[in-house]
Amino acid sequence: MKAEIDVLPLEERPLQVLVIAGSARRLDGCPGLDGKARFLMHRMLGRLPPRWQADAVDIGNEHGKPKIQGCNGCVGSSMALFVWPCNCYGPGSDHQPDLMWNEKIYQRLARADAWAIIGPVWWYGPTTNLKAMFDRLVCMSGGNPRPDLIDKKSTLKAQALERSPLWRELTKNHLEGRSAAFFCYGNEGGNELDNDHRPRILEHKAWFDPDHEPYQGDERRSYQGLVWQCRYSGIEVPDELWRHASVGLYQPYADDQADDMADDSEAMACFDAWVDAFVRHVTAKGPVPGTTEAERGAQSTT
Repeated sequence: MKAEIDVLPLEERPLQVLVIAGSARRLDGCPGLDGKARFLMHRMLGRLPPRWQADAVDIGNEHGKPKIQGCNGCVGSSMALFVWPCNCYGPGSDHQPDLMWNEKIYQRLARADAWAIIGPVWWYGPTTNLKAMFDRLVCMSGGNPRPDLIDKKSTLKAQALERSPLWRELTKNHLEGRSAAFFCYGNEGGNELDNDHRPRILEHKAWFDPDHEPYQGDERRSYQGLVWQCRYSGIEVPDELWRHASVGLYQPYADDQADDMADDSEAMACFDAWVDAFVRHVTAKGPVPGTTEAERGAQSTT
């Protein structure tokens, strides 16, 4: 079936989307419960048009399974040293198992016309898992598609390549043209805050001025780093596809779980409206040219 879809004219093939649940919590991990992102991922899959090819991945922490390895910052040594797709790690490694490669996330991102990314707010920002994934996607913006020219990972050869006229011909945004949507949520401190919005257990109250807290009601900006990384890399993120919902305000964390969120009509209406906006945008934009070639180019070279 996939081979048949590959040869369909662009306007006839189904739209392809990837939904990513970015919470760290999983039922069989330390928290003992799945995060809200997984619940929302499944809710979204149920609202997407049936003709679409909807892919989904949960990058949460599961006991005994790989996690996303950290970015090594190769780009700091040379633009030509950070390879597209990342060759610091590879699939099926015993000594450095990596979720990005084992789940074929590079290929799945390349295959999709649009991405929908869902996750909680952690300390005024995205989760460790989502941040790690986007750090490892630095190579989608200008990464070197020819590791053979640098003997896979020679810093000196990479620096020489970056200084050469050839580099201007090689470097490009490898996933440009796609769309991304971000939905984040949080309890903004839950029941930890006192009446003046300071942490209740904080002894040095003067050290925490709530008037100087980030975002001041525009909590979606906690994901601004991911949004702007996408835009920098040629991924379209319309403002209407970047949203936040407040959940569990003033509640104990024990009473701010996925089933509690499901009963929050305001949060669910916000999420469903975001999904509907995503469907409208992706439908109107149509298929992105070159996804099949991009998926082939996102294979491991390790």
